[in-house]
Amino acid sequence: MFNFEKADTADKPKLYQQINTYLQSMIQDESDWLAGVSNASALLFQMMPNINWAGFYLVKGRELVLGPFQGKPACIRIAFGKGVCGTAALSEEIQIVKDVNQFPGHIACDSSSRSEIVLPILYHNRLIGVLDIDSPEKARFDKEDADGLAQFIETLNQYLVWPEVF
Repeated sequence: MFNFEKADTADKPKLYQQINTYLQSMIQDESDWLAGVSNASALLFQMMPNINWAGFYLVKGRELVLGPFQGKPACIRIAFGKGVCGTAALSEEIQIVKDVNQFPGHIACDSSSRSEIVLPILYHNRLIGVLDIDSPEKARFDKEDADGLAQFIETLNQYLVWPEVF
């Protein structure tokens, strides 16, 4: 059982330090990737303010397939290069979208989402998938979020045993 204290959300570096500490405590003795990313999505959904979706899309062939998440039901398959998630997968670069309605080709799984951040998950230079977080608030995400979530992914990579193929 995990009991989490809410962090000061005005201090993003402190918030992400706390989230990453909780993540490490949850997965350091459990290397199963599915259990790890399931709890990771729940942790983000519980701890991050002003979000409406947090989860993972995993690489299967040349597309992303929905993995563990928290939020409303989502799109199941996303081609590389399509939408924010597919763009992050193809470019292997973090995508911070301040207004999803201004992103060419945005895939609207939840009409209440206004901004989005997507981080590619690379393990030994191999794309595993992406971490996707949506918010009903425009311009919700910034570089501090990207830095904190990049550390979150590093923690996942440090402890989880990713499969060769999903």
